Amino acid sequence: MSRHGRVLVAMSGGIDSTVTAMMMHEQGYEVVGITMKTWDYANSGSQKKETGCCSLDSINDARQVAVDMGFHHFIIDIRNEFGDYVIDNFVEEYIAGRTPNPCVLCNTHIKWEALLKRADMLDCEFIATGHYAKINELNERKFISKATDLNKDQSYVLWGLSQECLQRTQFPLGNYTKPEVRQMAADWGYTELSKKAESYEICFVPDNDYRSFLRHRVPTLEAQVAGGNFIDTKGKILGKHQGYPFYTIGQRKGLGLAFGEPMFVTEIRPESNEVVLGKLDELVRNGMKVYKTNAMKYAFIPDGIETVTKIRYRDSGTLSTLSNQEGKIYVSFHANVTGVAPGQSAVFYEGDDVVGGGIIYSSILPELN
Repeated sequence: MSRHGRVLVAMSGGIDSTVTAMMMHEQGYEVVGITMKTWDYANSGSQKKETGCCSLDSINDARQVAVDMGFHHFIIDIRNEFGDYVIDNFVEEYIAGRTPNPCVLCNTHIKWEALLKRADMLDCEFIATGHYAKINELNERKFISKATDLNKDQSYVLWGLSQECLQRTQFPLGNYTKPEVRQMAADWGYTELSKKAESYEICFVPDNDYRSFLRHRVPTLEAQVAGGNFIDTKGKILGKHQGYPFYTIGQRKGLGLAFGEPMFVTEIRPESNEVVLGKLDELVRNGMKVYKTNAMKYAFIPDGIETVTKIRYRDSGTLSTLSNQEGKIYVSFHANVTGVAPGQSAVFYEGDDVVGGGIIYSSILPELN
């Protein structure tokens, strides 16, 4: 019998999840490894060689570690669950003129649900993943906090996890930096793994070309939306675009028009098939509305609380005041921000702690003087 219990470790074959399994094993847990097959690259329309978490090489790498360390390893096929929920939502959001964050949706509704289900089947008390984040507790509530390595911190994509998930989850890498994790892999004899490159792509868009993915997924889409107007913020027609789903808020390159000065996508209007362009100062917003929220540090997101709000993964955050109106959060930025994109996640921090998060519904323009 193990000293600490039985833990199900999500293993992608990459360095982070491999070191997580090794650490849990060294700490005296009875480790069971699991690798989730979420996607077939052939279905993406990409010509890129299959790599990453769903490739055969990665699955074999995960299995080999389990063999080396002497614990059980299982492969589960969740392609139908993943495709129906994550990918359909991804396509629907772009068609609705929004910019989705599929990693958040996958973590919240697919991966953890699949892990908890299999943990129960395999009599595992805990699950562990290679995310760079910490779990803390206040008044018997678990919540996410930023990792020690802020360059790798993944708290932003974990805001949707429920209390049920957090009560059984462990993040062994939260107190370590990426160089330290690489060194641990090398010390355990996995020299090649310690040098393995990281992937920052969406797993089902391996070439990072979401426009090609949309065209492949919905062959009639381009014919339906091509030929709409680029307009300025006053409604003047500036030219024709290729279809509003193929543009994102803040985009400057790839517009296909020359203006003599930088122009950015400031708004997407699917109902009229229009893409609004403006100068950088016309991207400025002083607030936003957030829905589909999840409270984490507290039982609810306190009305009037001041937080640092992040509107994208690499955003440093902006001091804000939150107004909670029956679960819908109105965010007032203390300094104007640019590039608020409906569909992306908004995550609220109190120091390093995640108070909660939600999906950006709409942005709010500064009032004119």
